[in-house]
Amino acid sequence: MATSKNTPDVIVREIKRKTRWIFNSEENIRIILEELRGENSILEICRIEGIHHSQYYRWSKEFLEAGKKRLNCDTVREATSPEVKDFREVNNALKQLVVE
Repeated sequence: MATSKNTPDVIVREIKRKTRWIFNSEENIRIILEELRGENSILEICRIEGIHHSQYYRWSKEFLEAGKKRLNCDTVREATSPEVKDFREVNNALKQLVVE
């Protein structure tokens, strides 16, 4: 009698898990940028790379959200940074000199 660990479904699932392609972030970005260049369709890129189109869309969404978040953080960071405050103080002092 076979145990539940040795059923064909479990064995196939385990083989698929062990042979699954793992893409690092550079490869994800490369694949996303390839589609953005417009040379190939999303479905063709997915076929070439061996990924499902839903995986591509998930990576693309994460990529765009990360870029959006980074741009928003940079704007906030620069507006509150000590350098900007120092420049504003110097600017105000120069304005006062011009007025006098």
